[in-house]
Amino acid sequence: MAVQSEGTPCWADAMFTDLEGAKRFYGDVLGWTFGESSSEYGNYTQAYADGKAVAAVVPPMPGQEGASQWCLYFASPDAAATAAKIRENGGEVLMEPMRVGDFGTMVIAREPSGAVFGVWQGDAHEGFEAVAEPGAYCWSEVFTREPEKADAFLSGVFPYRMKEMADERVDFRLFDLGADPVLGRMRMGEEFPPEVPSYVNVYFTVEDCDAAVARATGKGAVLRFGPMTSPFGRFAALTDPQGAHFSVIDVTTTEGGMPEFKDA
Repeated sequence: MAVQSEGTPCWADAMFTDLEGAKRFYGDVLGWTFGESSSEYGNYTQAYADGKAVAAVVPPMPGQEGASQWCLYFASPDAAATAAKIRENGGEVLMEPMRVGDFGTMVIAREPSGAVFGVWQGDAHEGFEAVAEPGAYCWSEVFTREPEKADAFLSGVFPYRMKEMADERVDFRLFDLGADPVLGRMRMGEEFPPEVPSYVNVYFTVEDCDAAVARATGKGAVLRFGPMTSPFGRFAALTDPQGAHFSVIDVTTTEGGMPEFKDA
């Protein structure tokens, strides 16, 4: 796999107080299998879909217990330089560049509107071994109440070109690398309780959205939205039993024409 272009979503992981519970949940909902926990790296455990690495789960470090959330990592050729750009554009570096064995270098940061994300300078571990296949990462969107802050930050840190939805009733933008959209940004409306902070919503691919929702809710997840069929696929938003938000999407079931976008 070639090294990902700067700003490309390249990995996702989440901390779970009940690691075994998380493995059972995502194993059932997404069909994941799991590798051996690495005690050298805090019991970091990779998840696999059809034998390909697609994500990871890890127990929280002492003092970091709290609601679980998925963390999306963006590729960087130089994690230290990206950390500097994060600060220059009003973000906060929560964890300074840290070398992880021969796998790569990571940074954890928060953008000015509050969403937490990661940066990954890959070495032996370059990132997702599969994308848009059943069980694998497919797409992600930044949900924020302060889109102007998020837009300026993201386009300042990464080499994105922004497009906005032509329908002015929907405050949604796409961030492109070259000709390819790699990230979305949605303004959070009144449907989000005020205690829900800005976050990055990660979509995982499934063969059947409704069946995946049924499995998830049967295992204690809360259905937040959908299932709904769109031009991009049939999708639903969920919160897992430990509080982590995520979405599932069946990209083979589509409806309607693609929305129009214009340069922002």
